Amino acid sequence: MRRLRNVKIVATLGPASNDYEMIRALFEAGADVFRLNMSHGTHDEIRARHAIIRQVESDTGRPIAILADLQGPKLRVGTFAEESYDLADGDKFRLDLDATPGDATRVQLPHPEIFAALEPGASLLVNDGKIRLIVDDCGADYANCTVTVGGSISNRKGVNVPDVVLPLAALSAKDLKDLEFACDIGVDWIALSFVQRPEDVTEAKDLVKGRALVLSKIEKPAAVKAYDAILAVSDGIMVARGDLGVELPVYSVPPIQKRLVRKARAAAKPVIVATQMLESMIESPMPTRAEVSDVATAIYEGADAVMLSAESAAGKFPIEAVTTMNNVAISVESDPTYRQIIESSRQVVRSTVADGIVAAAREIAESADIKAIAVFSQTGTTVNLVSRERPRVPIIALTPLIGTARRLCLTWGTHCVMTEEQDRFKGAVISAVRAARQHGFATETDQIVLTAGVPFNVQGTTNILRVAPCDERLIYKADPE
Repeated sequence: MRRLRNVKIVATLGPASNDYEMIRALFEAGADVFRLNMSHGTHDEIRARHAIIRQVESDTGRPIAILADLQGPKLRVGTFAEESYDLADGDKFRLDLDATPGDATRVQLPHPEIFAALEPGASLLVNDGKIRLIVDDCGADYANCTVTVGGSISNRKGVNVPDVVLPLAALSAKDLKDLEFACDIGVDWIALSFVQRPEDVTEAKDLVKGRALVLSKIEKPAAVKAYDAILAVSDGIMVARGDLGVELPVYSVPPIQKRLVRKARAAAKPVIVATQMLESMIESPMPTRAEVSDVATAIYEGADAVMLSAESAAGKFPIEAVTTMNNVAISVESDPTYRQIIESSRQVVRSTVADGIVAAAREIAESADIKAIAVFSQTGTTVNLVSRERPRVPIIALTPLIGTARRLCLTWGTHCVMTEEQDRFKGAVISAVRAARQHGFATETDQIVLTAGVPFNVQGTTNILRVAPCDERLIYKADPE
């Protein structure tokens, strides 16, 4: 099951991808990571999907990552006396805490924390930004607004507040239950929705207690402003362009995406580009040209992964969507322009011994006839450093820890292989060359580059780089003991 591309594919599971046959077909089509959306489905349904993924993993012999995506605090208006009402530009409309069914002049907004943070002039976006309101005056339990963009409003439509950092916890009561459940069943990544500040991330990590890695979804203007601090405490990033495109001018999203991806790459932390990538494939077996170009752009930027949401969870053509994404990735990465863009955007980081070793590994691999870079790792940190270099040759991530192997399935260019614990360097070299041959990266006449740390099985000791022949007889000849 060797992939012929470096970028990874994240596929969301749902009603259209709920059984063993479909989930295995999605994996064989190219899905490297499966997303469990905690906004949909009961815990029993999610537990069943998790079990199927682990069965596919066992049957195929390849580690698979599972990402649990928390819902986050959802802000919604209350209910209306009639099915819907039309608001026209210039109309006055009031939001308040009164639970009485709304009408064309007012409705409940059952979130006092929003009123506490609002100021005159603030914008409120309803129903994914289709309706826009400007606050004229407000108090602790109301906001009188003017409609600047009208439209139809109905029960429980979502509300976005782009201009204000809301005093909301990133984890709702539902999220707290979902987070503990996801950690208990053994997911590899937790995606944190509607992050606004680094403290949101550290709170989640304190609750996770190392049982999974925490990925921050950047979908609020406040998160864009605080991105450097959020990135510093996150294990990974998702550029969630849906809400980001609602709360910010849509034309500002592409340059923001490029900046976020590039900074995550420099920090050696996996970054996913998500939302509406092949959305027409929910109903059509073929994507639009613009969607294909959008996927290609994320790959040219060097994103670690691209993600399918409803396309694979509820669409009519989930396998075709994954296959399309896989084929786009192979095509882009075969383009000479791709390497030019990737290498011109590489940032030089040389602050530790490990930084120097992984940079040297890439340079040796690209200046000699080297088939792969093999990396022994306990936590995956060194693998992510090698991936940051975006080498031209594959990265074989060798680890004795299944949790590490699974988490690295999100990292660009990695092929994860389980191996026995090593206590001697020669044994590590032999294990690496056997993996390179077994998985089709090299033959006995080839060479690989190997990085490791001595003493073995100690975090943060990457201190060795070796060019090794893939002929074990030459290894024994060089290291007879």
